Amino acid sequence: MKQKYRDDCPQYLEDFLTYMKVIQDRADRTEEAYYIDLRTFLRYLKIKNRLCDPAVEWGDISIADVPFELIKRFTLNEAHQYLYYLRNDRQNSTATRARKASALKRFFNYLHLKAEPQFRLSENPVENLDLPRVKNKQPRFLTLEQSLQMLASIDSKNRERDYCIICLFLNCGMRLSELVGLNIIDYSEENRTLRLFGKGSKERIVYLNNACIDALNEYLVIRKSVTTEERAMFLSARGTRITRRRVQQIVEEMLKRAGLSNLGITTHKLRHTAATLMYQHGGVDTLVLRDVLGHKSIATTEIYTHLVDDNLRKAAESSPLANVQHDKKKK
Repeated sequence: MKQKYRDDCPQYLEDFLTYMKVIQDRADRTEEAYYIDLRTFLRYLKIKNRLCDPAVEWGDISIADVPFELIKRFTLNEAHQYLYYLRNDRQNSTATRARKASALKRFFNYLHLKAEPQFRLSENPVENLDLPRVKNKQPRFLTLEQSLQMLASIDSKNRERDYCIICLFLNCGMRLSELVGLNIIDYSEENRTLRLFGKGSKERIVYLNNACIDALNEYLVIRKSVTTEERAMFLSARGTRITRRRVQQIVEEMLKRAGLSNLGITTHKLRHTAATLMYQHGGVDTLVLRDVLGHKSIATTEIYTHLVDDNLRKAAESSPLANVQHDKKKK
């Protein structure tokens, strides 16, 4: 987590973030996400209790001095008022409010059960807080034809690298952080595998098909010719580990070249694409798909089982009774 964030934490929040990072083994980005969500909550408390100058901009409100007494007095009814504030004043979406409410529940649960004695709460005021109900959204993805179109359109100064990146996204369904974190040593041509480190630094092995093997081997000829001590699989133009943002830019550029830039596709949507193609065209079981994608819960994976509307429609139309006409003359 950024040092400037840590410097702005009151002790009880810093203790919580340390617990999430060290004991719960959460990733740096997860720790930072908790900080940002709880910073919103603590800023709200300062505004509500008139502890900051009304003229101060939202982004300039420090939370380092929020007294723990406000946390001790917090009630379930106040939690409802906070969610109302997020919706009406901050204009947060339902999904954002649900995420911030979840962070709040995790925070208070820690204070109730795990915190140091000086910050321990005798009860959890938000234990029965209901999360805003979020409608399930079907993920966006490229069709098989569009995926082939994207691969065929890849052309750049670093064509081998960029092709390999897109090929891995579309075939393996890896996360952006997993791809950026790849090291050369994580690839085993003999075993046809890649070692990935997912959320919470959890390690998993993905098996590679011929397309990925060919793309990796072609790229590695160039990669290994670069004189550097950097262990990263994918390098930037400066010879350092490629950044998340640069990979996002590569995907955006290749989508534009393929004429697919208007579909709202991102690196994460390429992960959706890989999962959907494996399920729809490869007949991959959801339990296997869960392991391939590194999902903790099968419920997360099962969203892809709802993406087969075309197949369901075709199945209905294939019925031998599909074209039977109603005889309106009969009485």
